Amino acid sequence: MTLTADASATTSYDLGPARALSCRECGHQIPLAAEFACPQCFGPLEVAYDFGTVTRESIEAGPKSIWRYRQLLPVPSTVQEHPNTEPGLTRLIKADRLGAALGLRNLWVKDDTGNPTHSFKDRVVAVALAAARELGFSVLACPSTGNLANAVAAAAARAGWDSVVLIPSSLETAKVLTTAVYDGTLLAVEGNYDDVNRLATELAAEHEDWAFVNVNVRPYYAEGSKTLGYEVAEQLGWRLPQQIVVPVASGSQLTKVDKGFTELGKLGLVDATPYRVFGAQATGCSPVAKAFEDGHDVVQPVRPDTIARSLAIGNPADGPYVLDAVRRTGGAIAHVSDAEVVDAIRLLARTEGVFAETAGGVTVATTKKLVESGALDPDAETVLLITGDGLKTLDAVAGQIGPSATVPSTSKAVREALAERGL
Repeated sequence: MTLTADASATTSYDLGPARALSCRECGHQIPLAAEFACPQCFGPLEVAYDFGTVTRESIEAGPKSIWRYRQLLPVPSTVQEHPNTEPGLTRLIKADRLGAALGLRNLWVKDDTGNPTHSFKDRVVAVALAAARELGFSVLACPSTGNLANAVAAAAARAGWDSVVLIPSSLETAKVLTTAVYDGTLLAVEGNYDDVNRLATELAAEHEDWAFVNVNVRPYYAEGSKTLGYEVAEQLGWRLPQQIVVPVASGSQLTKVDKGFTELGKLGLVDATPYRVFGAQATGCSPVAKAFEDGHDVVQPVRPDTIARSLAIGNPADGPYVLDAVRRTGGAIAHVSDAEVVDAIRLLARTEGVFAETAGGVTVATTKKLVESGALDPDAETVLLITGDGLKTLDAVAGQIGPSATVPSTSKAVREALAERGL
């Protein structure tokens, strides 16, 4: 596939196959830069490419990280020469026991808890850092609901950069501690994520050397999510799944997985077979699911109220594009209650040995709901994206699980406790 920028949109930056930034609304292109809004219509910018020749063999010969796909990402040719967290190439597991519980006969789980800070955010941050270095920044920053905070603080520490991370003051303790441990600047802000995000946008304009990964370098950052789609296809033997279920916060992950699948097909790296994309949200923050249900193209902002705080973005930037991708592919978007989320976390853990954070519970619970409603084909090959580790959201299951019994230190007491469990 060739996506060629205007001849005027040339730069001296080494950002691999990236050639310009292109508006997702009007198509206007500008040279590669730290910009995120179109100067013509203020629409969001994304990276446009001139890929050249990319083969399965060249990818498979690459490192066991997302940099095996560097020919498809907006990163310098020297990206591996700089210290980074080297995320990616997480496991794709055949989930037969979970599939049986959900009513899906060909189910896979993409377990991204194995990344360096235990969420998919390591992917997007690694790409953002590589681009930010090339663009001349020296401080890595972000507003975050938790996982991104962890990833930015860790990536900056690994690279020897300063970091500035803004979080809602109500964030889960585990995510606060697993950000603070890297000893960057961590600021807890009174308000929800949307308040924090507005503040970050203001600060990005005031600090020209700060790369806010999901603000002023967002077009590059967002491309890191494509690697989830690339890996799923490669791990399936270079084919696209028929169905994929993706949790929705800002919506960027879903749209970029879709973009990754499309790119692989156009490049001839996979057969361009049909696939359907499904979105998952928590009822307490489900503006995209509500718009889908109501048949609307506009996503109305909401005030989040859910235990799934990593998905608690009430005004999702990519919401309209999620609707486009889901409708174009014949998918759907649904939402589930907090109680269903907790049940689904436990279901995934006991059937497949994967402990997911609340976002993973949203994905599994929504999948159950989509199967029951007939939206998901029970016979189609299906992939669920599990994007973060349950150790980050222990509060969600605290008080509901614990020891099977507390017994005296005698074999008789143990035998009696085992007998009660039928063992």
